[in-house]
Amino acid sequence: MDDVKSREVVDEPAVALPRLTIQEEIVGYMRRNPTLPWGLGILVSLLVFSLFARLYVADIEDYRPLSTGAFLAPSVEYPLGTDSHGRDLLAVNGLGVMSTLMVGLLAGLIGVGVATALAFLAAYYGGWLDAVVRLVVDVGLTIPSLLIMVLIAIAVQGIDLYMMALVISSTAWLWPTRTIRSQVLTLKERAYVEVARLSGMRGLEIILKELVPNLLPFIIASLVTTTASAILASIGLEALGLGPPDDPTLGMTIHRVIVYGGVIMGSWWWWLAPTILITMVFIALYLINLGTDELANPTLRRTV
Repeated sequence: MDDVKSREVVDEPAVALPRLTIQEEIVGYMRRNPTLPWGLGILVSLLVFSLFARLYVADIEDYRPLSTGAFLAPSVEYPLGTDSHGRDLLAVNGLGVMSTLMVGLLAGLIGVGVATALAFLAAYYGGWLDAVVRLVVDVGLTIPSLLIMVLIAIAVQGIDLYMMALVISSTAWLWPTRTIRSQVLTLKERAYVEVARLSGMRGLEIILKELVPNLLPFIIASLVTTTASAILASIGLEALGLGPPDDPTLGMTIHRVIVYGGVIMGSWWWWLAPTILITMVFIALYLINLGTDELANPTLRRTV
């Protein structure tokens, strides 16, 4: 009798886990990925610096040449000094942070937007469209992207911030197209996609309602990586003198330091501030990229 009782299995009622709210999921994600809040914190500090520059400088138009005296060392009136052409470097760097981030984000959005559209259509429908997209991407990735951007920037007359973003986005879509396409090729063979086909859903409807939502975290992570690469590309082009000459950016400030001998003249304040700001931008984007790795890599995903 005791043996029979020992073999009996008592069915215990399943305990339903409480559903996490969006706020709890965000907090849990931040705890699992501490680099993300650190990166966002540095990025917010850069935006606060830009806002401070707008509020502190009497006239934000002092980023233009001949706005004040040349080669003035940092002081209460000019906390970051001035350059060889009489620009207030606080105004230049304050606006330069926003301009650099805007160019990178705009180029990233355009590049990932084009990449997402091409990758989904090519991978889902296949055929000649997939062959053409794959060929263009493979050939494009073999050519140095900086060379392509330099040639386009030289050919463009009167380049501004928006045109700069378009120049950078001309190559920014290549790598995201390859990575997103590979993910779509995997997802389109899943059972739920086949069920959607059998239920009568059309191709574009399946892409928008079934595939895109499942790949949205991966697309967001790709956007962070592409934006960081776009900012690096913009600073590289501007340091070569191929940026917008009339708009304050961090890269154009470095270009003027090189051309007008800021280091040789001993104007340490001229190059120090943009160098620190550029470093902070890349540290912030690197930490954010690490923090979003869980979104891009399903094997890393956990719940609280």
